[in-house]
Amino acid sequence: MGTISLKHHLFTKGLSATVARQQQHQEIAADLRKQIREGELAPGASIPSEAELCRQYGCARGTIRQAVATLRNEGLISSGQGRRSRVLDTVPTQDFDDIISFSQWCHNSGIEPGQETQWVTRCRANAEMATRLEINTDDPIVSVLRLRLMDGTPAMVERLNYPLEVGKHVLVFDPDSGSIYQQLLNCGVDISHATRTIDAVGANEEDAELLGVTPGTPLLRVRRHAFTLDGTPIEASDDRYLPHMANFTVSAVRGTPSPASMVRADAS
Repeated sequence: MGTISLKHHLFTKGLSATVARQQQHQEIAADLRKQIREGELAPGASIPSEAELCRQYGCARGTIRQAVATLRNEGLISSGQGRRSRVLDTVPTQDFDDIISFSQWCHNSGIEPGQETQWVTRCRANAEMATRLEINTDDPIVSVLRLRLMDGTPAMVERLNYPLEVGKHVLVFDPDSGSIYQQLLNCGVDISHATRTIDAVGANEEDAELLGVTPGTPLLRVRRHAFTLDGTPIEASDDRYLPHMANFTVSAVRGTPSPASMVRADAS
């Protein structure tokens, strides 16, 4: 085998081994996550030691540490700090700072996402939506109402609003087929950054019917405002989660400014 061919063979072999290790730690994290979600590892329970997990999954300590770090970053287990990590929560956590789609978040958490589209429509912006999207009242927008599912279970009511220039890509897309976020990226839409405002609201009749709860049931509301690189608003959304289906986390380091801020309820 020639020198170049040998180098290529060794590189390919090494790359395959790296991919295999990455897949293995993801699979281990998914299995542990499933045990936590289904109550086999309850809040307060210690997860098995590294040595036990190595024997259970037949892998190296480094792979186990990657899997455990993934669950720690998701807020499902404690840091350990010389002791065994303990289960903190059974509710999947969404990182507040990530600009990812609901579908991608579910996949990252080992959950099968789903959606039931209620309607997609082109309509006229009311005063509130015109302000949020920085357009004129009665300018055309595209609005979407979807029920989002986690492993087939109702989890969130999603209301999306786009200026027509962005929304036109949604009008030609089947929103029951997957991620609108990915569709916009595929169409070249510049989604640079977003802000999220979180509060609690009671389920209105529409929310209650879709989620299968009684009107007034507390919901976790996340209002997202997405922008292009130059600061042009391109999305104004209103997502309403059942609180036992998802929560949010913000990591903070002492002495380092946090991206989260507290505002008056009437300031948002």
